[in-house]
Amino acid sequence: MILYGKSWSRRELEARVGKIEQIAGIKRFKGIEGNEMGVEQIQVRTGAGLTYYVTPSKGLDISLAEFHGVPISWQSPNGDAHPALYDAADNGWLRTASGGLLMTCGLMQVGSSGKDDGESLGLHGRIHHTIAKQVAAVSSWSDDEMDMNISGELEETSIFGGCLRLSRQISSRLGKNEIFIQDEVRNMGFQRCPHMILYHFNFGFPLLSEETEIHFKDTYVQARENGNSIHGYKEWHAPDANYQERVYYHELQGEPEVQIINHHFPFHNGDAKVQATLQWSSDTLPKLVQWKMPGAGTHVLGIEPANCHVEGRHKAREQGTLVFLEPGETVKYSLRLLLT
Repeated sequence: MILYGKSWSRRELEARVGKIEQIAGIKRFKGIEGNEMGVEQIQVRTGAGLTYYVTPSKGLDISLAEFHGVPISWQSPNGDAHPALYDAADNGWLRTASGGLLMTCGLMQVGSSGKDDGESLGLHGRIHHTIAKQVAAVSSWSDDEMDMNISGELEETSIFGGCLRLSRQISSRLGKNEIFIQDEVRNMGFQRCPHMILYHFNFGFPLLSEETEIHFKDTYVQARENGNSIHGYKEWHAPDANYQERVYYHELQGEPEVQIINHHFPFHNGDAKVQATLQWSSDTLPKLVQWKMPGAGTHVLGIEPANCHVEGRHKAREQGTLVFLEPGETVKYSLRLLLT
């Protein structure tokens, strides 16, 4: 492996530390106060500068992410609120959504609250507030490479309703600043079931500054909101308390990639260029939603690969774009985040 600018074998590293967790590894802990009491998190350190926290208590999503000790993600004012505090009605999701690097939206509803097929649906669905089961957090060696893997399952079920299971694996490798997310959703029921999913990646200060560049590879852009220009989606701004959020829809023209570049990222010994690159498979995630909100206090850029838009399930059904999974059918999703 390459670490600290040199090539090392496993035994060469082991000879220099008491245990490998001195350099990199996995650590589990729980919150002990406030609305985070009882919320489990799993810290992953790659040894090359990337640290992130996976939250089994909340969708096996990713909370805070840091690069060389400096945050790259946005945290909501709610903190990592316990899912027992979640109110599924209307826009109650906003009171307990954690922010963080990743919030998964779905599995049967994404976007605006409303009614569909006689069912009341809240904003962005339930999966971000679902507790994972069969959670495993394992570091393992293969020759001279060490992989860190977190896996688990989440279920969204209802008597006389849908029955979907999300199997998730999040992985990184010692010495590399990458996160791989491999998901599989299966319809465990015996009726076809609506399936909506959106990967709500949230980037924040200080990765985002007035000089930050945002590049979208091979996309055609349109603004969601009525009467607003499509211009400005590549720009970032200083915090503005009066800024109104904007949502852009990107139609993919090729294999998707989004780059967020800061040429003056504040490392502890000075500043230098940092680039966050998000890639995913457009086969199953053919949509890209961009949420731009450089407001004061809510200073966040959302990059959101999805299989749907964000008007809610009722609108997707009306437009004929709603995705269904047949009984026993599975669909796989693959995403990669790279820090350089």
